Amino acid sequence: MQSTDHPSELSLKGSRFELRSVENPVDDTDADQLAREGRWGFLHSEETGSAVDGPGMRVVFWTTGCEFRCNYCHNPDTWKMKNGRLVCVDDILDELKKYKDYLRFAGGGVTISGGEPLVQAPFVMNVIRGANAMGIHTALDTNGFLGDRLSDADLDEIDLFLLDIKSWDPATHLRVTAKPVEPILDFARRLAARKRPVWIRFVLVPGQTDAPDNIQGVAAFVATLGNVERVDILPFHQLGKFKWEQLNMKYELADTPSPTMEATEAVKAIFRSYGLNCPS
Repeated sequence: MQSTDHPSELSLKGSRFELRSVENPVDDTDADQLAREGRWGFLHSEETGSAVDGPGMRVVFWTTGCEFRCNYCHNPDTWKMKNGRLVCVDDILDELKKYKDYLRFAGGGVTISGGEPLVQAPFVMNVIRGANAMGIHTALDTNGFLGDRLSDADLDEIDLFLLDIKSWDPATHLRVTAKPVEPILDFARRLAARKRPVWIRFVLVPGQTDAPDNIQGVAAFVATLGNVERVDILPFHQLGKFKWEQLNMKYELADTPSPTMEATEAVKAIFRSYGLNCPS
């Protein structure tokens, strides 16, 4: 999708980029309790026919709630869990049943993204188990910071992890996300030890994550894992700028450009130099 500072309301309606603020009849305490129980969850949006969130054609559910505060986030409306639409696991699985034959035929599946899905780990795992029972391939798109909320048995039930590594350098990671990097690296090592399939996602943000030492550090670390099937370089865009404005939040990157194609290809070349699969 082409980047634009002023995306039309029509083009974003129902998509991952739509601004969401739902008036739920629950307070923060009730939302946390529902999340712990796992029968209900909070969704920002859903999309059918995605080709960029795992292999094949995917149904993608975006949860709300995130412990990161990434300064380039294009969905800051996902940060608060109760901003999402309250749904029950059975309704999600009924939705998936409509697509299960096509998803299997197309080599696709279901991807749970966010926000950060592991804020609602019990809910997410109930959806994944239900999808597994239907023979649907499952993927979890996570920053890994809350990876200790998943048991080893949980890890083994998820077919693919899309792991977002924002930075390797501790100072850069703290500045960009407001959280330390070590829990993410520990989770990556844990996935490697259990030989769980992983796709790495790295967002290239000019002036934030594009320092050569940082890129080299991410590539060198990923190359040690042995379970990474591919690395996707995601160029920064301004599709979320309007959300920061409408939410009356200070957006530090309002004037930051997207990386050039040449810069993006140069970063891909660095990852390839470490023997990693980094598609064009």
